[in-house]
Amino acid sequence: MVKRVFLFGLISLAQIASGWLGYNAYVIVLSIDTCDSRGSVALLRDESVRGLIPHEAREEYSSWLLPAVNDLLKKAGLSMEDVSGYAVAAGPGSFTGVRVGLTTVKAWAEVYGKPVAAVSRLEAIASQATGVGGCVAAFVDAQRGQVFGGIYRKQGSGLTILGDEMVIAPGNFAETATRLANGEEIIWVSPDARLVTTEAAWKEREKHGDSVEEASATLAGIVGRIGARRLQEGKMTDALTLDANYVRRSDAEIFWKGAAHGH
Repeated sequence: MVKRVFLFGLISLAQIASGWLGYNAYVIVLSIDTCDSRGSVALLRDESVRGLIPHEAREEYSSWLLPAVNDLLKKAGLSMEDVSGYAVAAGPGSFTGVRVGLTTVKAWAEVYGKPVAAVSRLEAIASQATGVGGCVAAFVDAQRGQVFGGIYRKQGSGLTILGDEMVIAPGNFAETATRLANGEEIIWVSPDARLVTTEAAWKEREKHGDSVEEASATLAGIVGRIGARRLQEGKMTDALTLDANYVRRSDAEIFWKGAAHGH
């Protein structure tokens, strides 16, 4: 299978070795998102995306991810030893996808001794909002008639979560976001806008002139930018403390708890 690889003029190893970016301890960031079938891998210099490969096939991440990363590094003339840190979408998303991504990054962090920045997939979606408003409501398809959603307040160039990220029926998410925003203007953003805009509860938001901004579902570059910023600020984790943000309980957990209570 032919992979699409986008490269954008990555700096040479000579420039890195000469200290051309000496002010920044984290020069090259490898970023991955395997939270759903629309995943991707990206290579960044500081916060600038220099290469990206989207997951465009039905191939499982367990067999796609490592060849894609190797291809990306090879095209850039780099090896894993040249990577300064990792950024990973830690969820929410499919259990299998999130687990593959985090397990892979944990292994890299342990083998190469490099730091990791874990980034919420919902935050990566919310960061794409361009409209005017104090709050951002980001959501994405969670399957089973639900969405993963998060409501954030703008804080300078960053975002602060209001409440917890959730898995919820689309109509209920519109109502919950309105309540958490507490009268503030809301910017709605998603790669799956139709899931909320077709709900009866959305009609009330339309009366206020609300609409949903279309976000990209190819998130590795955005996850990488957020992750690079966190690495620069020392907000990092390691292989032992890196953890997933599933939001939804697994089928096994639901079954076990139901059986334990005689359901």
